[in-house]
Amino acid sequence: MNYPHPLIAREGWPFLAIAFVVALLVQLSAGILWASPFWIIALFVLQFFRDPARPIAGDGKTVVAPADGRIVAVEKVQDPYLSREALKISVFMNVFNVHSNRSPIDGTVRRKWYNPGSFLNAALAKASVENERCALWLQTADGQDVTCVQVAGLVARRILNYVDADIPLARGQRYGFIRFGSRVDVYLPLNARVKASIGEKVYASTSVLAELS
Repeated sequence: MNYPHPLIAREGWPFLAIAFVVALLVQLSAGILWASPFWIIALFVLQFFRDPARPIAGDGKTVVAPADGRIVAVEKVQDPYLSREALKISVFMNVFNVHSNRSPIDGTVRRKWYNPGSFLNAALAKASVENERCALWLQTADGQDVTCVQVAGLVARRILNYVDADIPLARGQRYGFIRFGSRVDVYLPLNARVKASIGEKVYASTSVLAELS
């Protein structure tokens, strides 16, 4: 684990403060019965923004999951960012998953793209090219290219990405967050050895998606 974890993601602090203050005020003014739904909402917000520490799997050739969730795509496609044929692995996050995003590889950010778009259900294949998204072109020390794309979902309305070109990222390093349901697409070289399968539950940094050659 090569970066600190505050247990609760900093992106959630304002939401948590509002939720707990509202619940407390309702309880003080109207009692616990009326406040119960607000406490449930506060607990939901708390679990959504949790950010647990995670061990980091593999070595410099390992591609780890960039997010918690379920694998919804493993397929050969056209990488829309690097204009190449690639293997795409997609991780869908529901509202109960941890939503911090981590780098899938050890590499350097070569370029970053942001595309405004729709807010379709992130589990749908067309969400990869129609929804709001933020993509990173990552390159390993030996010149292999990986594209990692944060995709907004039906409920998600904010993609947060904290890196830019020429920033080095370690495998499993936190680089962004998507609020309230989304997906992350990873485009790999065709010769990558895929380890993940559709329907599999994966965990950021600890689950292995593939091995680079």
